[in-house]
Amino acid sequence: QVQLVESGGGLVQAAGSLRLSCKVSGGTFWSYTMSWFRQAPGKEREFVAGISRNGDVTKYEDSVKSRFTISRDNRNYILYLQMNSLKPEDTAVYYCAASLMYSVQTDQQRYSNWGQGTQVTVSS
Repeated sequence: QVQLVESGGGLVQAAGSLRLSCKVSGGTFWSYTMSWFRQAPGKEREFVAGISRNGDVTKYEDSVKSRFTISRDNRNYILYLQMNSLKPEDTAVYYCAASLMYSVQTDQQRYSNWGQGTQVTVSS
């Protein structure tokens, strides 16, 4: 059973930065397309960024393009999300997710494994 554990969330001022990590265990990390999703209070969970199995393809939600960078370390089974120029509207619980689909998926229904989430709060 694949397990995903996020870390790196916290409270940061607007324009600040955070780096989220997602440690994967119990499976072959490089077999999975990986993504970050987020859920703000009162809103549905949404796709943020995704990365292909070998890291050569990335996809971003429009509002985070040029501010967030997704990457992966296939040797150490870690997924990252570098978040710069944070805005109050980025406040949410951030989840990492794993999919066996070959291409990067934005539909959360395509993801079979999820972490427990890490809270990111951006103050104005």
